[in-house]
Amino acid sequence: MFEALGIFMRWLHIASVATLIGGMIYGWLVMVPASEALAAEARKVLADRTAALFRPLVSAAIAALLLSGVYNLATNPGHNPRYYILLTLKLLLVLHVFAVGIVLVTKNPEHRGRLLAGSAISGLLIILISAYLRHTF
Repeated sequence: MFEALGIFMRWLHIASVATLIGGMIYGWLVMVPASEALAAEARKVLADRTAALFRPLVSAAIAALLLSGVYNLATNPGHNPRYYILLTLKLLLVLHVFAVGIVLVTKNPEHRGRLLAGSAISGLLIILISAYLRHTF
C-alpha cells in the first residue's frame, strides 16, 4: 500500500509540473506571439479567456505540487548539505513560478510575455535541478 502511495505521489508531482510548466511554455512561445497579430481589444479578450480557462489548472497544479512535494520530502529525509542547498534554490524558483502563475490568471498584466518567459525558464531550471538531485541522491 505504501509503495502504491509513493508511486501515485510521484506521478501527481510530475503530472502537475507538466501541466504548470507546459502551460507557461505554450503561453510564452505560442499564445503571446499569435496574439500579437490581433487588435488590442481582441488580445485582451483572448488573454481574459485563456486566464479563466487556465485558472483551475494552475490552482490544482499548485495544490498538488505542495502536497506531493511535502510527501516526497517527508519520505526521503537525511540528505547531505549540498542536497538541501540545491533544494532551497529549487524551492525559490518554485515560488517564482507559483507567484507568476497566480498573477497571470488573476490579473491581466501588460507584460504577459515577459512573465511567461521568466516563469517558463524558471520551470525548466527546476526540472534540471530535480533531475540532478534525483540522479545524484
